[in-house]
Amino acid sequence: MNILEALILLCVLIVISAFVSCSELALASARKIKLQVMAKDGDIRALDVLNMQQQPGSFITIVQIGLNAVAILAGIVGEAAVRPYFDSLLARFDPWGSTLASLLTFALVTGSFILIADLMPKRLAITHPEAVAVRIVRPMIFLIFLLKPFVWFFDGLANALFKILHISTVRQEQLTSEDIYAMVDAGAQAGVLKQQEHYLIENIFDMQERTVTSTMSTREYIAYFDKNDSSETVIEAMSDKPHSKFLVCDGDLERVIGYIESHTLLTLFLKEKHVRLTDKRVLRKCLFIPDTLSLYDVLETFKTSGEDFAVVINEYALVVGVVTLKDVMSIVMGELVNTEEEPQIMRRTEDTWLIDGATPLEDVMRALGIEAFPHSENYETIAGFMMYSLRKIPKRTDFLIYNGFKFEIIDTENLKIDQLLVSRHPMETEKSTR
Repeated sequence: MNILEALILLCVLIVISAFVSCSELALASARKIKLQVMAKDGDIRALDVLNMQQQPGSFITIVQIGLNAVAILAGIVGEAAVRPYFDSLLARFDPWGSTLASLLTFALVTGSFILIADLMPKRLAITHPEAVAVRIVRPMIFLIFLLKPFVWFFDGLANALFKILHISTVRQEQLTSEDIYAMVDAGAQAGVLKQQEHYLIENIFDMQERTVTSTMSTREYIAYFDKNDSSETVIEAMSDKPHSKFLVCDGDLERVIGYIESHTLLTLFLKEKHVRLTDKRVLRKCLFIPDTLSLYDVLETFKTSGEDFAVVINEYALVVGVVTLKDVMSIVMGELVNTEEEPQIMRRTEDTWLIDGATPLEDVMRALGIEAFPHSENYETIAGFMMYSLRKIPKRTDFLIYNGFKFEIIDTENLKIDQLLVSRHPMETEKSTR
């Protein structure tokens, strides 16, 4: 074999090795979700890639056979054809000429394979894994068919060893909520998702974690009527508290018999002077839900019942609040939902915030950049965090320091924390109270 034939053969071996290397990384790196989208758009080659990823034994066997066979052949060709050429060129440098010829042959063949057959194809495959994978999957399937006896032998032997060791070889690619969070964050950082889109997606996942108590109107803010209240009393209360819905009770809040809608009742008042709150034309049956439901469960309950208003009760069947569909959607939409209420978190300066005591922990964590609060399973609001950490009934000026922030109570109402002042604190102490 002359030097020209040897170089041509080496080039062929380099091309084969490049194809195998590129195939190996592309098929391993191709993302399942992207391939499913491509298959849905009509590229059936993506289905072949997905099938090969589920059972990668045959593919890996072909890769190893190809890489090892090509490496051995390249060494033989280099030693048999290229080395004698360098021997003749370096004959004058005896006794070191033969050693130099071997080193030059090794450097030439190995360097060519590293650069052209390994480095460049793998960089291409890892940059565009799905595009490369769908192009090489059919040739790879043909090679698997062509070398079926070798594939069957080596793959079967490997499977037997894995079975003896009780190791599963089936690729599992289950998508978790953490994976989706990571992808959404990456999309936001890359500019693919707008800030509002990122905010909405994050809030949708929060719905599964938050309970209804984090967004309901608590007991002390519930406006209700006694079933025997006069028309004048009802109209006066409606003018003072212009809600769209009011509970109707038999004496007290623990005996809810239904609710009325303001527009329906006022329409009847215009037609009739005296309308009883128990009139079936205005009184509607209440939807009762437990305070342990997540916001996602509440949304599903509203959907199945056809209601958009519910009374929240605790384990003792006591009314603890009311919640509307708008309350639930405000968690998802946030600032996109029009509301006349003041925001629960107001930033005063670069390093200080005014926070309502009823603000859910998730909103505080997002506003302050805090990853977690200690023992957060025991409370849901920032007021709950303060009470749990202080271990006493809170009063004004009580404070604690956590995660580089000072949380100070500046207003209370009926033993309830109404407002806090949060400021950055230079101390790194985990917690301090006064």
